[in-house]
Amino acid sequence: MVSLAALWLPIVLSAVVVFIASSLIHMVIGWHNSDYTKLPNEDDVVDALRTAGVGPGEYVFPCADNPADNMSSPEVQEKWAKGPAGKLTVFPAGPMNMGKRLVHWFFYCVVVGLFAGYMGSATLAPGTDYLHVFQVVGTAAFLGYAGAIWQEVIWMGAKPMSALKAIVDGLIYGMLTAGVFGWLWP
Repeated sequence: MVSLAALWLPIVLSAVVVFIASSLIHMVIGWHNSDYTKLPNEDDVVDALRTAGVGPGEYVFPCADNPADNMSSPEVQEKWAKGPAGKLTVFPAGPMNMGKRLVHWFFYCVVVGLFAGYMGSATLAPGTDYLHVFQVVGTAAFLGYAGAIWQEVIWMGAKPMSALKAIVDGLIYGMLTAGVFGWLWP
């Protein structure tokens, strides 16, 4: 068994490598650019939301006042049949703070590396060969980056193609994490 403290370098370095790779995927390659589309009559829709006093948060529509009535209320069922239905995420007003989001993303990468390292430390001995470290740590990291993506497709209506692209991202990030851990395994 390897102590988790002995893995601080691969944990941090894998987070840096994934952070750089994700920046390249999203800002240089841009293959997620088609994942979202503009609302028809965006200005009118946004004005209506502003007028209604919709603040930051996540909204589902249609939605009954009592969650128990969501599936049984005839009024809600009629709204579902009439459409549209969906999920809406509203961000706070003001400029988008990419710095804050990038810091959160980096810390998330550290957390995934920490748990992937924990899985490795709990199951692998010092001196374990590269491929075995790659398999164990890579699987854990892949699950951390991509394990819950299909939930968004199943429950929230996310596009399957967007989910597949995000899963490929997770596979890349998992393999990069695994490569760093395999390289630096004590």
